[in-house]
Amino acid sequence: MEKLKMGDGSVVEGDRFWDREEDLKLFIERIDRGANQLLVAQRRMGKTSLMAEVERQLRDCYICLFVDLQKAQNGADAMVELSLCIQPHKGLWERATGVFSNVLEKVTNIIETVQLGELGVTLRAGLTEGNWADKGDRLFEILAGSDKPVLLMLDEVPIMVNRMLKGDDYTITPERKRQTDKFMSWLRQNSIRHQGKVRIVISGSIGLEPILRQGGLSATINNFVPFELKPWDEECAKGCLDALANEYGVKFGEGVTDDMVSRLGCCIPHHVQMYFWHVYYHCRRRKDMACSVDDVEDVYNSDMLGVRGHAELTHYEERLERVLGKEQLPLALEMLTEAAVAGQLSKEAIKALQGKYEFEGVNAGEAQKEILWVLEHDGYLEGGRKGYVFVSKLVKDWWERRHGHFYTSILERGV
Repeated sequence: MEKLKMGDGSVVEGDRFWDREEDLKLFIERIDRGANQLLVAQRRMGKTSLMAEVERQLRDCYICLFVDLQKAQNGADAMVELSLCIQPHKGLWERATGVFSNVLEKVTNIIETVQLGELGVTLRAGLTEGNWADKGDRLFEILAGSDKPVLLMLDEVPIMVNRMLKGDDYTITPERKRQTDKFMSWLRQNSIRHQGKVRIVISGSIGLEPILRQGGLSATINNFVPFELKPWDEECAKGCLDALANEYGVKFGEGVTDDMVSRLGCCIPHHVQMYFWHVYYHCRRRKDMACSVDDVEDVYNSDMLGVRGHAELTHYEERLERVLGKEQLPLALEMLTEAAVAGQLSKEAIKALQGKYEFEGVNAGEAQKEILWVLEHDGYLEGGRKGYVFVSKLVKDWWERRHGHFYTSILERGV
């Protein structure tokens, strides 16, 4: 009887890492062959947990560096984050300090006791728009000269690149495009130069390809092999629910896990575990651990689609503004609401919506094509013969609950 502890939204590894054996095997095989990979998946699919588990399994034969670029503003900030990840590896760090000798002189005698935050500030002081790439090249040379091959996992690259390309006003300017091109080209050049010695994995909570495409910079990742992390299949999701129930004493009645999986519609790992979390606390609150189909229906409607569920799912809306900007966001929101309320975003509805919006420098039809590409790439919608529908039934139901109360389908409105 398998058991599984809840992840509570945090990174999981080891015994808490459910399934994904074949994904791990294929991912590690590519690493061993020296491939640079672009980890592609919907949000909450477990990308960060996959990388954590890869690091756990490979740490004896690789130097694994996990670099979080979520707060990085530019290339110089990225070099600081990379340097701080090197710092725990004494041999590499001793060589890396030479790259920053001009700014580390004042802390050389106490460098072992300097806090990482202080060290980051000190390193940042020695980096400028003019020199960060050269220092980054030297850091890559140091990594490539390591006794062990290096696995460099760069997380939240899309957030950093989106920030560089669009700024706070979500506007692509020639200077922002130049800086973004410089960083992505620098990364591409080093991935090629040190192929086989430094393996690079790029991942993030929003899609990198749509952002680069908006800036005409797609070619900067053409040497990265996409690796798609897909949802669990139904049997895997039901196995997870059963293992969680075994761990926490929940007694599922006949057909309960089938019903839960059917309501989700798409078995995104975090959504599966979130559903169980709500069911578990529902049982705890009433002091009865037996759970029926009626119970999971009540939990779905009151908790998964309620205020607490909204807190977990709001990022689906917030991330659209990051990628599309404020000008295209209203049309994207209406397209998604149309798909949620009407059951699909039909070809007729797409055409009818075009007459409602105007954009600077591009017609509404072209804007819709870009929006649809983003919505498909990032896992909101999938296309069919008659139009587009939500990939996840949970996200569709949540979107309808949030935006659909006062919405009338575009095809049902008067002139």
